[in-house]
Amino acid sequence: MAVAQPARIRSSRDEADLAALVRRAHRRRRLVGAGRHLLLALITLVLVAPFYYVVLASLKPSKDIFSYPPAVLPLPPYIGNYQNLIATTGFLRWMVNTLFVAGTVTLIKVFIDSMAGYALAKLQITGKRLIFLAMLLLLMVPLGALIVPLWSLVHTMGLINTYPALILPPLANPLGVFLMRQFILSLPSDLENAARLDGLSEFAIYRRIILPLIKPGLVVLAVIIFTDQFMSFIWPLVATTSDDLRVLTVGVAGLRSHGGVDYGIWSAAAVMSLLPIGVFFFVLQRQFLARSLAGALKQ
Repeated sequence: MAVAQPARIRSSRDEADLAALVRRAHRRRRLVGAGRHLLLALITLVLVAPFYYVVLASLKPSKDIFSYPPAVLPLPPYIGNYQNLIATTGFLRWMVNTLFVAGTVTLIKVFIDSMAGYALAKLQITGKRLIFLAMLLLLMVPLGALIVPLWSLVHTMGLINTYPALILPPLANPLGVFLMRQFILSLPSDLENAARLDGLSEFAIYRRIILPLIKPGLVVLAVIIFTDQFMSFIWPLVATTSDDLRVLTVGVAGLRSHGGVDYGIWSAAAVMSLLPIGVFFFVLQRQFLARSLAGALKQ
């Protein structure tokens, strides 16, 4: 009996120490979780603040944008900036041009890049390693080094101030071919070999077998191309001088030269320019994430 009493005491002390450790672990976990949420909240605030400021400036008269103290929410909101933007500038035309060029380039590049990626990944082509190496080298060449020769070529062809001048040069970007080739290389070769034994042509194999399997890559590629073309500035600035062919980036930048800077109209143009790309991402967000995750899991 004298021996059992200390054993019970030690057991109760061990249980108390274990319970204290568990409580400290839970407390530490709660503190870490609270700190993580606080850090994410601060990062979100820093990221959202510039967009909120631009939206706020677009809803104020230009003379009130730099007033102090600034109004957190202008009541009533001033929509004159948006009315003046549409009435006094070619903003709607710039929007149509941007969507047309970006959509056309995206559709064409998704098609030709996937075909080229299939050819470089699965077909036995003489010199395809050299072709792929040349594409990688082209990715290292900055756009600034290509502006003058590219403009000379387009000017010689008589395409300056035309839609082909905005659409054709971006089609030569080999980034999509590289992405599609790497994606198609992960597919098992038994699929197309079995299709060849069944007598299918290479284009039929590409259309009926490869395309359904690379949908994750196609979605990712389409998002990358559309976003890049929507935000393109340097080449549209060089290739077009007519206001009827301007895209959003060039048109909005040109507002600065129209009698000084009207920050109210400029802010309204920035907000309106963000809407299409924002809608595009919100519509494809779930599919984009699902396709990206599916591609990652398949890898």
